[in-house]
Amino acid sequence: MAPSKVLAGARVVLPTGIVDGGRVIVDGARIAGSAPTRTETVDLSGHWLVPGFVDMHNHGGGGASFTSGTVEEVLQGVHTHRLHGTTTVVASTVTGDMHGLAERAGLLSELAEQGDIAGIHFEGPFISPCRKGAHSEELLRDPDPAEVRKLIDAARGAAKMVTLATELPGGIDSVRLLAEHGVIAAIGHTDATYEQTQEAIDAGATVATHLFNAMPALGHRTPGPIAALLEDERITVELINDGTHLHPASLELAFHHAGADRVAFITDAMDAAGFGDGRYLLGPLEVEVADGVARLVEGGSIAGSTLTLDRAFQRAVTIDRLPVEGVVAALSANPARLLGVYDKVGSLEPGKDADLVVLDAGFGLKGVMRKGEWVVDPQLG
Repeated sequence: MAPSKVLAGARVVLPTGIVDGGRVIVDGARIAGSAPTRTETVDLSGHWLVPGFVDMHNHGGGGASFTSGTVEEVLQGVHTHRLHGTTTVVASTVTGDMHGLAERAGLLSELAEQGDIAGIHFEGPFISPCRKGAHSEELLRDPDPAEVRKLIDAARGAAKMVTLATELPGGIDSVRLLAEHGVIAAIGHTDATYEQTQEAIDAGATVATHLFNAMPALGHRTPGPIAALLEDERITVELINDGTHLHPASLELAFHHAGADRVAFITDAMDAAGFGDGRYLLGPLEVEVADGVARLVEGGSIAGSTLTLDRAFQRAVTIDRLPVEGVVAALSANPARLLGVYDKVGSLEPGKDADLVVLDAGFGLKGVMRKGEWVVDPQLG
């Protein structure tokens, strides 16, 4: 049996604050409250130690798609994001025909049962053609609660979130259905008014899918969904902090108005994340990735991102100048709570999985541990 590890000397970010020269004890796959007799000390002086990142909106990476890849390819994508600190990932699909999405749900649910992914997020097909982004318009449909239920059932308990344009026919009833089944109803790819968004929140919606993107802009007479989503304490707002999807001022506005406890940094990553420029498919649509920015070949809409959460973290604290504790909450604790897994991951506390990330003084990634095993060993870096 491998010796327990004492990770010592780092600046440790705990739920209670930052501890200088702190230590985290890893016993097997868990964080322990005290060190057993046989321990190995890992000196992390001059580094930061933070919880593993939790990505609740991710379509793939490492050249692999969660929407269309084989089991091996999906696992390849998951591993790519683990190399960048994401120790918990939800696999997001894109709009497709209902039969294909149900089949995909079946495949992904098996990976969820094995613990490889934390569940499934259905982004589409129940979204607005006015705000479709990188989704195939011919495959879009209104959110009929019966069809939403079919996808939930196909996921066999692994459905975590469904993104809906809640102003469409059946939208509010679908939100209620999702809430009753313990699935997050996320408002996104929407053309809703301020009042329609409020109605969806009252019905049980709790997440804003990539706030600002694929929804009407904030207006001074027609505030639209952005104002409703930012002001309501029941909503957690997803933000894509890659420097492309959001102007830094918009990111800062959202972060400070919602507060650190109501933000979830996501990647919205597609196949090219951690892989490189080139041509890819996002669902049935062709995507060109150039200089790390993914756009549809036809029409030029932004098509997901090539972001990894270590880059989102570094950007947030070095460029956006956001507080480290708030960024850690947005990358770990907040999404973990939403997904119902905060008892296992999302913070560095005894009894939880030993999922953690080591960052250097400049917030560059140096090490990643998942369930007590180094995915990226900081001592070999």
